[in-house]
Amino acid sequence: MFLDFYQMQCEPFGVTPDPRFLYLGDSHHEALATLYCGIEADRGFMVLIAPPGLGKTTLIFQLIEKLRPDARTVFLFQTQCNSRELIQFLLNDLGVDVNGMETVAMHNKLNQILVQERMAGRRFVLIVDEAQNLDPGVLETIRLLSNFETSQAKLLQILLVGQPQLARKLAGSSLEQLQQRISMFAKLEPFSAEETARYIAHRLKVAGYAGGELFTAGAMEIIKDRSKGVPRNINRLCFSALSLACAMGRKRVDADMMREVVADLDVESREQESPRQLMLPPRISSPAETTDSPVISYPEPSNSRLPRWAVVVAGAAASIAIAVGLFSYSHGRISRFLPGRTSASTIIRNPSSSTRGSVRTAPAPSPVSSPNGKTVGAPPMTTPPPTPPAVDTQAPTDNGPKTVKVVVRPGETLQQIALRTLGQDDSQILKQIQQLNPRLTNPDHIEADEEIRLPQISKASNSLPVAVANDLSRKN
Repeated sequence: MFLDFYQMQCEPFGVTPDPRFLYLGDSHHEALATLYCGIEADRGFMVLIAPPGLGKTTLIFQLIEKLRPDARTVFLFQTQCNSRELIQFLLNDLGVDVNGMETVAMHNKLNQILVQERMAGRRFVLIVDEAQNLDPGVLETIRLLSNFETSQAKLLQILLVGQPQLARKLAGSSLEQLQQRISMFAKLEPFSAEETARYIAHRLKVAGYAGGELFTAGAMEIIKDRSKGVPRNINRLCFSALSLACAMGRKRVDADMMREVVADLDVESREQESPRQLMLPPRISSPAETTDSPVISYPEPSNSRLPRWAVVVAGAAASIAIAVGLFSYSHGRISRFLPGRTSASTIIRNPSSSTRGSVRTAPAPSPVSSPNGKTVGAPPMTTPPPTPPAVDTQAPTDNGPKTVKVVVRPGETLQQIALRTLGQDDSQILKQIQQLNPRLTNPDHIEADEEIRLPQISKASNSLPVAVANDLSRKN
C-alpha cells in the first residue's frame, strides 16, 4: 500500500461514496441546493439525473446528512423488485416486520408512521437510487405513495435518482400522471479540466497528503483527457498511477507512467489481444511461396467475432483435414514441402507473444523412414514447440527500479510465477509483485496469457530473471 510511502492517513481515491471526500463542482452545488430547497418546500416529487460515475450516491449521502436533524429518511437502492417488494423494503428499513402482512395492512402501517412523523414535526423523505431499473408499474406505485397527504402538506417527500435512462422512461406517455407530479429536476455534469485538477488536490488534502505535487503537468493532461471529467474514472486512474509509482520507488507520477496505466486499464485493447485468435488453425505456406522449410504462421484476427464454439469446431476440423491431407500425399509431394536436410529450421511466428514481431527458430526434427526403408525427411510440424515465457524488460525513465513483464502460464499462481522467473517466492517478493500489479486481486487465480510485472531481483547487475536466463543459455 502506498499510504506510508506518500505519508497519507487514508486512501484518497477509494471506491466507496465517502462524504468526507465530497467535492462539489458547479453542477453538484446547483443540484444539492435544488434538492434541499425542494424538500424544505414540501414539493413532493423530485428527480436527480446523472450518467454513471458522477457522484450521485455521494451527493445523496451529503443531502441526507443535511436533512438529518429535521427529517427521517429512507434510502432504497434495491430496485430489481415489484411493487409489493418495494413496500416491503420500505417498511423493513423502518424496522417493521412485514412477514405475513397483506398489501393493505402494509399501506396502513406506512400511513400510521407518516402521520406520527408529521405530528413530531419531522419530514419523511424516501430516496430511491438506481431508479432507472424500476418497471413502469413500480413507478406508478411510487406515484400512489405521494397520495399520503393532509389538506395542508405532503406526508411523504420522494426523490428518484437515476441515470439518463430514467428521464427517457419518465417521458413515456404511460407515466404522464407521474410527470405532472415532478416539481423539480436536477442534473449532474462531468468536471471541467480545472475542476478535475481541483478534485484531485481536494482528495489528496483530505487524505492527509502534505508533500509536493504528485502528478506532473503531462500526467494531469492525460488524466483530464482519459477520465472525461468523471470522478469514478479519475479515482481509478489516480489509484493505479500511485500504486505503480510506489512500486517503482517514485515520488511523482509522470506522463510515461500515466500512459502505461491507461494501457493497463484499456478494456478495448485487452479484447483485441484476446487469446481467442490462438484457437485458429495454423496456415502452411504453399510451394510457390517458399523453397525452404515451410513457414507456419497464424492468420490475422478478423474484425468479425465468431461464437467460441464455432471457432473451436472450425479449428479442430481444419487440423484434422491438414493431418489427413499430409499423410495421404505421395513421397514426392512430401519432399516438395519438407526438404530432407536435417539442418533445416522451422520458423514459427506467434502473434500472441508479448514480444510482438519477434521470430523464434526451432531445430527441425530428425528425418524419419518410410515403410520401404527410404528416408523421406522430417515429419510436418503442425504445432509450435513450447517456448519460455516472454519477458519485456522496461528501463525506468529516471533512477527508479527496473521491471519486467512475464506472460502467465495456465494454472499458475503468483507464488509459482515468482519461483519460476525470479528463483525465489518469499513474502517480500510476492508483496512487491502485487504492488506492481494493483489489479491483481487474487494471487491464487490468475488468468492465463495475462501479462504481469515483476521486479528485478538485482539492481547492481543487470541480471535477468531465472526463466529468461535459462532461455538464453539454451539458445547459446
